[in-house]
Amino acid sequence: MTHVIHLPDRDCFKVETEHGDAFLQYLLEHNQINFYRTFVPENARGQGIAEALVKAGLEWAKDNDFEIEASCWYVAKFLK
Repeated sequence: MTHVIHLPDRDCFKVETEHGDAFLQYLLEHNQINFYRTFVPENARGQGIAEALVKAGLEWAKDNDFEIEASCWYVAKFLK
């Protein structure tokens, strides 16, 4: 199971992998959040890490009643 860490002081969610850290980055202004970048190190891709990051981020945003936007194409797939 992938362990997702929320780092609100850095505006991101993080997963530590043996190949480096994976991130979901966001901008939060007032009640609006924009998930703008997902990154997983190349050697750690294909393991569901990006999906775990996005699901954790979206769950947190919904729990806090934020208006959600996604300028990151990968996150936008989950909003459809």
